[in-house]
Amino acid sequence: MSGISGLRAWWWERPPAAGTAVMATAVVSIGLHLAGAGTVSLIFLALACTGWLALAADFALRLARQRERWLTEARTPGALTAVAATAVLGTRFALLGWAVLAEALLALAALCWPVLLYVVTRHWGHRMPGAVFLCCVATQALAVLAATLAGTEAVAWLAHTALVLFGGGLLLYGLALPRFDPGELTRGSGDHWIAGGALSISALAGARLLAADGPRLYLWNEDDSGVLRDVTVALLVLDLAWYAVLLVAELTRPRPRYGLGRWATVFSMGMSGATTLAVAAAVGIGWLRVPGQVLVWVSFAVWLGAAAGAVRAARSGARGRGGGPEASGVTSTARR
Repeated sequence: MSGISGLRAWWWERPPAAGTAVMATAVVSIGLHLAGAGTVSLIFLALACTGWLALAADFALRLARQRERWLTEARTPGALTAVAATAVLGTRFALLGWAVLAEALLALAALCWPVLLYVVTRHWGHRMPGAVFLCCVATQALAVLAATLAGTEAVAWLAHTALVLFGGGLLLYGLALPRFDPGELTRGSGDHWIAGGALSISALAGARLLAADGPRLYLWNEDDSGVLRDVTVALLVLDLAWYAVLLVAELTRPRPRYGLGRWATVFSMGMSGATTLAVAAAVGIGWLRVPGQVLVWVSFAVWLGAAAGAVRAARSGARGRGGGPEASGVTSTARR
């Protein structure tokens, strides 16, 4: 029983940024789906759903029982993972054809997005970690889901809304970039990868907007499509350049220890793979499929490593918080 109570205490102390684990798992599921690994993709979808339900329950309980703590955590960039995780999970459902569920998640994410975005950006500082780019990620996650539903359900207003969100997300990236601390490249604990992941999900939004156009839904004229195509490809190129820079930084300054921020690394790597495949299909660049598939399976391997680290951390946390007077002292100190 002490182990169970210790695990509960450990879970209760999870910060809002724990939502990056759901984001990462859902993105790897999308990437595996686009790469043709349907069965494995569904397994990851089930894991993402389980994680999302647990985090949603935790979100509601903190709002009901610890209002001050909830309000304090809502000011941190990690709070936006609630929006991003919900929208990315909704995109996976949309790709399955489960439109009603995807629409419900879009409505929920859209309801939370303006409130959390306003609160988070009001408390921005200088020389921030990579989590500062979550403002862009959350916005573009909504754009991706709206554009995907617009294409599958032939709803023009959703596509135009997604286009506005797409532009807003790029603006937010530009506002966040000067606040990002470049030193995080060599000392960051994992969330510095969002600097590239935000560009990746932006490119995915562009690809979904291009894919939404078709015989059932005329959205863009030739000039509009050309601009959108050029911007999407440029974003993908910038994302892959960030990927290379971040990878070199990791190799020159290895940080092998597990931390919660590593789920942001998995998310960004998985998003790069999924986006490369999506852009290849939307723009008609066939040779991009091979590097896209490679990146997807690399993110799959990194997800396994992060999951193993999370299991070890959970066991250690449960033992530390359920093991007697010393553990109680640690827990009470943390709560103070």
